[in-house]
Amino acid sequence: MNLTLKIWRQNGPNEKGRIESYPVEASEHMSFLEMLDVLNESLVAKGEEPVVFDHDCREGICGACSLVINGVPHGPEKATTTCQLHMRKFKDGDTIFIEPWRAKAFPIIKDLMVDRTAFDRIIQKGGFISANTGTAPDANEIPISKTIADDAMDAAQCIGCGACVAACKNASAMLFVSAKVSHLNMLPQGKPEATRRAQAMVAQMDNEAFGNCTNQYECEAACPKEIPVKFIARMNREYLATSIKEPVKV
Repeated sequence: MNLTLKIWRQNGPNEKGRIESYPVEASEHMSFLEMLDVLNESLVAKGEEPVVFDHDCREGICGACSLVINGVPHGPEKATTTCQLHMRKFKDGDTIFIEPWRAKAFPIIKDLMVDRTAFDRIIQKGGFISANTGTAPDANEIPISKTIADDAMDAAQCIGCGACVAACKNASAMLFVSAKVSHLNMLPQGKPEATRRAQAMVAQMDNEAFGNCTNQYECEAACPKEIPVKFIARMNREYLATSIKEPVKV
């Protein structure tokens, strides 16, 4: 496959960026990141600077492969991360535009890599549970209905990639935050912090300059793990209820 890549290049967060064009030859069996590896090998061989992009597991688990491909976070394949996207989804002769996540809360580090530590700071405000030290209790000693367990596992699938933010016109992080709040608040292990979790995490989300949700469901469509927007509604209910009953200073 002979492709033309239009890639965003930016030397740093305070530098002016630009789109640069690169020809590349790739196999249809390559993953998208393997294709970028081939490009970088050719650039290094020519003495040019390789394209910086983020990656880690390359198994669709870590959420690091944050690329907007032809205007779509993670590319054209639904429920697929960039690292699991294969070149057979494109055609010989295609021109592919590759850009970083676009959000004020995700400043560009270099080229296609962005700083997503805003998500880490949100997690630090409430994405944890209290646990006593010592021998772990038997899991069967804590009865949980299948409905609740299934919903909690659906929310826990969130890998924190930020595709929801990149897809939202407001750069909202509501889907990410609601998934983290919901999967802990629904389980008995998360109940000790449940009163303040939604308030604290939403407050930190606002402090990080993420936008608000306007219910257009772009986040759900872009999510590689198909996290449903019902968790946003659930978090909103918990936020309002706890704010009335027991407002917390955050």
